[in-house]
Amino acid sequence: MLRWILIVVLVMVLMAGAGVGWWLYQNRADPVPPGTPARPAAASLDPAIVPVSPNAPVPTAAGVAKQLAKPLKDPALGKLTGQVSDPLTGKVLWSQGADEPRVPASNAKILTASAVLLALPHDSRVSTEVVFGANGEAILVGAGDPTLTSTPAGEPSFYSSPGRISDLAEQIKRSGRHVTSIAVDTSLFTGPTMQKTWDRRDIEGGDITPIESLMVDGGRLKPNDEYSPRTDQPALAAGRALAEALGLNSPVAETTAPSGAPVIASVKSAPLTVRVGDMMRYSDNVLAESLGIELAEATGGEPSISGGAQAVLKTLRTNGFDVGDATLVDSSGLSYSDRVPASLLDELMSAAAGNGRPKLRSLLDSLPVAHGTGTLADRFFPASTDGAGWVRGKTGTLTGVSSLTGTVQTVDGRVLAFAMISGGTSPADARPAVDAVVGALRDCGCRG
Repeated sequence: MLRWILIVVLVMVLMAGAGVGWWLYQNRADPVPPGTPARPAAASLDPAIVPVSPNAPVPTAAGVAKQLAKPLKDPALGKLTGQVSDPLTGKVLWSQGADEPRVPASNAKILTASAVLLALPHDSRVSTEVVFGANGEAILVGAGDPTLTSTPAGEPSFYSSPGRISDLAEQIKRSGRHVTSIAVDTSLFTGPTMQKTWDRRDIEGGDITPIESLMVDGGRLKPNDEYSPRTDQPALAAGRALAEALGLNSPVAETTAPSGAPVIASVKSAPLTVRVGDMMRYSDNVLAESLGIELAEATGGEPSISGGAQAVLKTLRTNGFDVGDATLVDSSGLSYSDRVPASLLDELMSAAAGNGRPKLRSLLDSLPVAHGTGTLADRFFPASTDGAGWVRGKTGTLTGVSSLTGTVQTVDGRVLAFAMISGGTSPADARPAVDAVVGALRDCGCRG
């Protein structure tokens, strides 16, 4: 019986082997013809940033005008003023009413960003401190950093690499000081906390908060929500966040820190270039106003909303930019009283993209990318408008105002700077029309 079992098993194994052999024979690869080259090596990926060629074909003014003729006829543009230039040559290729001062909306932030990048160290940080006062009172001293966050350590925050309230609380606990209450010091900033032309309804709408030298999360009630309503008491809200982190239930007071009070905790903001990037990418009005005041304080001006606006224009003038026709009452562009000509916006963008102003180069990195990031993420849909991925620009929107300033790489590889200010029509209608004008520049050879 054992012999028969072994015979059966052997037969089955031989049959299975024969079946496999037959299948392999039937599915064998075709023979390689004589003379066939050896198989190439596997492809490898070596990602790199490739600079545009400085020798890319140069558009002509006539070519640009011809390219823009059709999109400029769109009545949704309302009244449009603008300018297009070549950063490498400095030549203006197209201009329409560009010297007329217009309401810039958030394109005013281009002036603010340019001024702080020209005047301040790019690695400068703002340090927020807690000092120890009398009777167990810890005083949170505002230093003008709205990016300080109440989100716990390890959790994401709206702003990039911010100082954290939780870090201050841990340092206080380690200091050995017995803290029984929290107070806040906002004495660094002077003047009104709201520009008189701003609408206080914009606080609840999420566009602004009273500009005090101390706040957390830009005054947002929901720290990570870009469009969150904001508080009308940002400094006290920051103090309450620190009290909560320390487990204190006592009311938060307002005071002025005594001179020489010992520092028991401190945190630093992200570097200047990072904060400028956050301001530009999300068009953050609060961060823009704080940066303007930071500039004013550093250049001997008044640390106030108006002082920041004056410092921006003064710095640009000192650096050779023609700001004679520009008027700023704030640093964010939230006010309808601001006036900026498109020629100045284009000049600043062209300077950043050209070779003569290296301090402005990081401005380009801060610009939203068409159909990609920031305030341009939902614009330049490829199905309707060219320029997605190739246009980088700062948006500006108020009721009846739509502006866009930035750079675009043409199909020939030439980088052009542009500034467009539209007024008198609904932004919902004007934005696609402005995008179409800029998208036409992407398709531009424009050499004839």
